[in-house]
Amino acid sequence: MNKIPKHVGIIMDGNGRWATEQGLKRSAGHKEGGKTLEKLAKHAKNLGIKILSVYAFSTDNFKRSKEEVDYLMNLLIYYFNEKLETICKEGIKVVFSGRREPLRKDVLMAMDSIVKKTKDNKECILNICLNYGGQEEIVDAIVKVHEDITAGKIDKNELNRENFFKYLYQDLPPIDLLIRTGREHRLSNFMLYQSYYAEIYFTDTYFPDFLEKEFDEAIDYYENRDRRFGNVK
Repeated sequence: MNKIPKHVGIIMDGNGRWATEQGLKRSAGHKEGGKTLEKLAKHAKNLGIKILSVYAFSTDNFKRSKEEVDYLMNLLIYYFNEKLETICKEGIKVVFSGRREPLRKDVLMAMDSIVKKTKDNKECILNICLNYGGQEEIVDAIVKVHEDITAGKIDKNELNRENFFKYLYQDLPPIDLLIRTGREHRLSNFMLYQSYYAEIYFTDTYFPDFLEKEFDEAIDYYENRDRRFGNVK
């Protein structure tokens, strides 16, 4: 591998269907997906990927049953609390993208704790998109821009597509490679602004089975792409 992407995004889809097809409860798929994410975060860091952004829970996922939402929130708290030591040892810095409302207080406390304890890690950034929506992020960013223009912190003529990034939930570089597992071929409101020139890799594999070998195949796909950014060679 000689052309590693700096920023990789993953739409982690198919956990529930993975479980259903095996005769298990959907919750079992979410639990297995958490194990896969832990493996991929370490693997991405070892490959030299500097940022891994993952779609953990969208703003629209609150439409699911209360039982499933509560299970997901409890599972997130477990991973944030119990996997912290491993994450710290790997030198991974954890940040979050998304709205804090209406997340539960115990979820917010677990999020804030892992952010604080990993803030000085420098090997890789794991950006967890939780209660996240790409359109919501752009709307929230526009509100911040309006506030800065009103306060005289920025002139409206100074705003451009590069410095707009600092108004997003996290000031991260654009996504180079966007991966979606689970057979679907859509963006589902994931990091729309950051994906403007991302190479997109779709796979039928459900996320719990999307392990290191399949991740490497996605990287191989990226390495063979001719990225022109609107130019002509």
